[in-house]
Amino acid sequence: MDPDAFARATGWVAKPEGLCQGDVCVPAPGAIRPDGRLDATVVADRLRMPLVHDEAHGTWALGPPAEDAGVTSVEVPDLTLPTVDGEQMSLASMRGRRVIMVAWASW
Repeated sequence: MDPDAFARATGWVAKPEGLCQGDVCVPAPGAIRPDGRLDATVVADRLRMPLVHDEAHGTWALGPPAEDAGVTSVEVPDLTLPTVDGEQMSLASMRGRRVIMVAWASW
């Protein structure tokens, strides 16, 4: 990803010493690629930001760290939602696995 766009969106600036926000720097070896762009997987890992990739559409989404998003618990009520195939799937059936839920709206 473009380091300037990332800095504008998040406040984290890529520097030789790592990813920095104000006086705080997080070591991030490998975050700056040889072409000057940022490796999203390294950035997400070092800053503990969730990263979702939709390979079919070539789309990446990087979210804020859970502690910055106001998340106080990883407990979620049991939801039953339709799958892309139209079948119903219960969130409880995923118990014991890490689950990332991505919501999108067209408005």
